[in-house]
Amino acid sequence: MRQRLSSEPDRYRGRRRVPTPPRSRYAAVVTTAFVGAGIVALGAGAMPDAKDVSSAVLDDLKQASVTSQDAAARADNADRASRDSRGKDAAEPEVWLLPLQGYDFNSPYGLRWGKLHTGVDLVAPEGTPFVAIHDGTVTKAGWFGGYGNAVIVQHADGSEAIYGHSSAVSVREGQQVKAGDQLGLVGATGHAYGVHLHLEVHVKGQPTDPVPFLQERGVDIKLQVEAIYSEVAGS
Repeated sequence: MRQRLSSEPDRYRGRRRVPTPPRSRYAAVVTTAFVGAGIVALGAGAMPDAKDVSSAVLDDLKQASVTSQDAAARADNADRASRDSRGKDAAEPEVWLLPLQGYDFNSPYGLRWGKLHTGVDLVAPEGTPFVAIHDGTVTKAGWFGGYGNAVIVQHADGSEAIYGHSSAVSVREGQQVKAGDQLGLVGATGHAYGVHLHLEVHVKGQPTDPVPFLQERGVDIKLQVEAIYSEVAGS
C-alpha cells in the first residue's frame, strides 16, 4: 500500500462557486431605468394637453354649454309664464259699481210721453260727483246734443255706458278709467227736466234697460246695492 506523504498538499475535490460579476448588477439598474422612462413617456403621450385639443372638440364643448344654457333659459321662461298665468287666474273678478250714492231713482227705462226713454234718471243735488260703473275707455267727454255735457265709457265686453246732463266732466277722451273713478258732476245740461244724472247702457250699439243689465253684474240700481259692499257686509 502506498502511503500518502504528509508533504503532499491537500486537493479540494468539490464544486467550485463561480462569483457573479459586478457588471451584472449594473446592467439590471440601467435596464430598469430605461423601462421606467419609457412608461412615463407613454403615459405622457396618452394624456393630451389642453392646448393640444383640436378646435372641433372645443367647438363641441362650447356648443354643448350654449345648448345647456339655452335650455335652462327656456325652462326659466316657461316657469315664469306659468306663475304669471296662475296670477291672472287668481285675479279678482270684474268690479261693477253704482254710478253715485244717495240719489232718488226716477224715470225708469221704457216709454215716456209716447217716446222711448233709453235710460234711467237718478236725482241728486247739483255738483254731486258721479263715477264709472266699470273699467273702460272714455270715447266721449263733452257736449253731446240732447245729453248736454256727457261722458261715454266703452267697456272691454263691448258694452257702453252714457252719463248725461252733467254740469262738468272730469275726464278726457281716450282716457282709461277704473270702476269708481270720477267722471263728472251731476247737472241739468241739454234736454233735462231738473237736476239729475241720466244713465244709459248700450249693448251691441242698442240701448238696453240698465236695471237688469246691472243686476246680472251684482248691482241693484233701484235698491242702491253693490255686490262688492254686500260681500263685505256678509263677511
